[in-house]
Amino acid sequence: MSTQIEKQETETEEQESEPAVESPGEKRREQKRQRQAEREAQRETEEATLDDEETVMLKVFRYDPEVEGKQEPRFDDFRVPFHKGMTVLDALIYARDRYDSSLTFRHSCRQAVCGSDALFINGRQRLGCKTQLSDLDGPVRIEPLPHQEVVKDLVVDMEHFYEQMHAVEPYFDADEVPEDDLAEQRQSRENREKVKMSTRCIWCGACMSSCNIAAGDNEYLGPAAINKAYRFAMDEREGENRKQERLRIIEQEHGVWRCQTQFSCTEVCPKDIPLTEHIQELKRESVKNNLKFW
Repeated sequence: MSTQIEKQETETEEQESEPAVESPGEKRREQKRQRQAEREAQRETEEATLDDEETVMLKVFRYDPEVEGKQEPRFDDFRVPFHKGMTVLDALIYARDRYDSSLTFRHSCRQAVCGSDALFINGRQRLGCKTQLSDLDGPVRIEPLPHQEVVKDLVVDMEHFYEQMHAVEPYFDADEVPEDDLAEQRQSRENREKVKMSTRCIWCGACMSSCNIAAGDNEYLGPAAINKAYRFAMDEREGENRKQERLRIIEQEHGVWRCQTQFSCTEVCPKDIPLTEHIQELKRESVKNNLKFW
């Protein structure tokens, strides 16, 4: 009997000495705490290192409608290391990766081609990937594009902009095509030069954001869409009937005649497209198209 009691006591002692088994949820929480502690330690180390480096201060607009406590717009400060050739986009990526992973902004190609990182930087519409920090006065103030609904932080809703772009039916439509499937749809050098600049649009929305008319008239096609209409209407390969249809689209009440020639769109275009000139030329084409001599 005593042997059996001693055996039970031994088993109880062994059970008490065994470590408690953590649940999967507890493991994940512990791992998360460890990662946060490591990030905090890394941040402190980097901040101490930054004291000996040349840095730039970013003041970044923040807003998150889905998170309580972040629904009120504000500006967060980020101090990032500066080096020659560093762009605003580089600085934002550094701030997101090192300080706050919830910082949200769009970017893709980083070569001023995709048009996804148009921002309001130091009071002007610019591409983040094209704007050198060395060209800006500090602190660098970064905001989402004005006159657009903010989705989160620096991300704006571009749906309306895309709708306006598609409203001008931005695709080539010739009356006749070569009989041979391999034959080219030829264009003269002179005509190519005429429309060349209009083909450089990257749909970034900077011009639309800068336009006071677009800010007050939600139906206005906007400089980007009208420029796209110009690109096809002035192409000599465009069918005559199709050109007439396109002119009817842009000469409507909320088309070219709403432009007040402020040149703000031309000033902020990252591709240096003479948007205002294109709009004025379409106005002239519209007038000529409606003049009748008989």
